[in-house]
Amino acid sequence: MFIPHTDADRQAMLKAIGVKELEDLFQAVPASHRFPELEIPSALSEMEAAAELQEMSLANASTQDLICFLGAGAYRHYTPAAVDAIIRRGEFLTAYTPYQPELSQGTLQAIFEYQSLIAALTGMDVCNASHYDGATAVAEAVSMAFANFRGKRSKVILSPTLHPQYRGTIHTYAASTPISLLGEDISPTAGPEALIPLIDLNTALVVVQYPDFFGRLYDYTKLAKEVHAAGALLAVSVNPMALGMLKTPGEMGADIVTGEGQTLGIPLSYGGPYLGLFTTRKEYVRKMAGRLVGETVDNRGQKAYVLTLTAREQHIRREKATSNICSNQGLIALASAVYLSLLGKNGLRQVSELCYHKAHYAAQQISKLPGYFLWSSTPFFNEFVIQCPLPVIETNEHLLDHEILGGYDLGQDYPGLSNAMLIAVTEMNTREDIDLMVDVLAEVSHG
Repeated sequence: MFIPHTDADRQAMLKAIGVKELEDLFQAVPASHRFPELEIPSALSEMEAAAELQEMSLANASTQDLICFLGAGAYRHYTPAAVDAIIRRGEFLTAYTPYQPELSQGTLQAIFEYQSLIAALTGMDVCNASHYDGATAVAEAVSMAFANFRGKRSKVILSPTLHPQYRGTIHTYAASTPISLLGEDISPTAGPEALIPLIDLNTALVVVQYPDFFGRLYDYTKLAKEVHAAGALLAVSVNPMALGMLKTPGEMGADIVTGEGQTLGIPLSYGGPYLGLFTTRKEYVRKMAGRLVGETVDNRGQKAYVLTLTAREQHIRREKATSNICSNQGLIALASAVYLSLLGKNGLRQVSELCYHKAHYAAQQISKLPGYFLWSSTPFFNEFVIQCPLPVIETNEHLLDHEILGGYDLGQDYPGLSNAMLIAVTEMNTREDIDLMVDVLAEVSHG
């Protein structure tokens, strides 16, 4: 039962910590942002609210009802039934971060297994548990690199083909810091070599994506060598599904690997919760946010798990801390660990290859249509860009009339790519689905 504090209780606590007013505890927050006026509608009863939400939901179209070719960072993959069955167990579903971690051996083992799997998948030494999503993970990489150089290097180079929303999150993180962000004005048609002239002795970090936002595949080995020659770090944001069949960023020389874990057994679910993957090399582990679980033996010689490292400063240093990440996405991380365990190395490769081959079949068929052509000849994974004869919004409306959710309109983020559609294909898209989309696109090209 919750018993609210009385005025006397509050006054006693304020006196104990030497503060006169409750508002004094929020001095770090600018006054204009402390108590903004919120335009909140009048209260509804539970029954009224449920009815209104139900009516609103009828306007939605679900990927369960439509053939989906929309990706751009969130993808429809098949999730084995065992994933949901396991994470819904009470000991997982209701658990919170343990305050006496060594007493929670099951939780620690689950985190350890997750970290081991993700580290192996990315080719890195250590993995934390974890960040909120792919955007915050890569933004945390920027913060970590800046902290690694103790503020003596302030330049961060962002590839223009890094997810636009990820770049937006990085800008938010960097807004109140000395960090300067460069590289976004480079043409998105350019490869990673276009970033090299920007690298100098003031560069802390170079950030790229693999596959990039357009689905293209590049080997970043040469870029990594140039980055390291300047004493800087390289961060790679990945689609982990692609790593089932491709060279790992660790093999290319990456220092930090982040990514969105949604492809690993996590449903689309209206945009979250998702999972921010974060791995790095052992030498940077003390700058890494989050938790690190290790395996050891207890005093009886039996296998045991311990919280090897937690960045305690995150809990107590407030705005002076390297990161604001104090907890982990335990349940979501567990879902991805279960998914990877069920598929195994061979199963993950099979899913990756299905995505790859189906996407290439779709690209091949669409590019045969009059008025459509592939935007780039660079190898790609499961996404590709098609230049359309009509604006993408019109093309997608026509597709939706046939219960097909079309691709992403790149003109929203790249003004030079008007009429360009980013199409994603996964193992969930059948040959019949792809052929139907091609037929509808053919109708569009014929007016």
